[in-house]
Amino acid sequence: MTAPRPAADHRLVESFLDAIAAERGASRNTVEAYRRDLTDYAEFLADRGAGALQASSADVRGFIAARGADGLAAASLARRLSSVRQFHKHLYVEGRRGDDPTLAIEGPRRGRPLPKVLSVAEVDRLIAVAREGLEAPERPTRERLAAARMACLIELVYASGLRVSELVALPKSAARAKEPLIAVTGKGNKERLVPISGPARAAMKAYRDLLDQFAPGAAAGRWLFPADSESGHLTRQAFARDLKIVAAAAGIAAARVSPHVLRHAFASHLLQNGADLRVVQDLLGHADISTTQIYTHVLDERAKAMVRDLHPLSDEDGA
Repeated sequence: MTAPRPAADHRLVESFLDAIAAERGASRNTVEAYRRDLTDYAEFLADRGAGALQASSADVRGFIAARGADGLAAASLARRLSSVRQFHKHLYVEGRRGDDPTLAIEGPRRGRPLPKVLSVAEVDRLIAVAREGLEAPERPTRERLAAARMACLIELVYASGLRVSELVALPKSAARAKEPLIAVTGKGNKERLVPISGPARAAMKAYRDLLDQFAPGAAAGRWLFPADSESGHLTRQAFARDLKIVAAAAGIAAARVSPHVLRHAFASHLLQNGADLRVVQDLLGHADISTTQIYTHVLDERAKAMVRDLHPLSDEDGA
């Protein structure tokens, strides 16, 4: 039998990537993650003299086992297997194969880590440190603008639970919203409404007023957070970097703070105060409730507290 050509598998992978981009609205980052995983898989198959159209369950198991031996963590192995599963499902649905070799394969066992969460007091400290010197007219304009932008970013993500990619790409029209809600297009091009608190709206106004006053050229663009970047707006990496600087100044370990941690704080603090898990799912833009269930530890603690504090037979001195 003629050995499969790597170029043939490359075309199959590109066809799959085109499909998930067009049919599922997968983001560029998601597409690139699939491309890396499937390129690795195709190269592994080529080394075994196989190809995607001939690969067996043993080949797929061999791929996962080999990457595990290379030292990949369980979470990374699970992602590789998920990519391979989706790829083979696509080949089956498109009629390129009559079977799916991944159906009988179990994923690596792994515990789901609890999300890192900041306390309300810690979020308050972050905002206070970000705002330091904002109202001081003697402070250099550039520093005041940077402070206003960072305070606005933190207020917005904590008030709304936006993904960092959604946050940095907000249009400037968001600052002019008359209602305490803005429409956001998230993963899969799905639109949802997210809340904007009074403090977040005030922070947006303060930031945009300074931008209009001191950087009218940048303010005239389409983005809420304009920047000198390829996209024309603030990058995720720049926000994450600056946020760690603020965290250190606030006495919080930089390793504990990221834009995603602020999104977790939004969800966790809502649940601690009685929000329904389904409501939080909608606000976060999770397609599946199982994704939101990483926060069930918050619900468990809340339930324990309710029994302790409200049940008439609760005995605080008991075991």
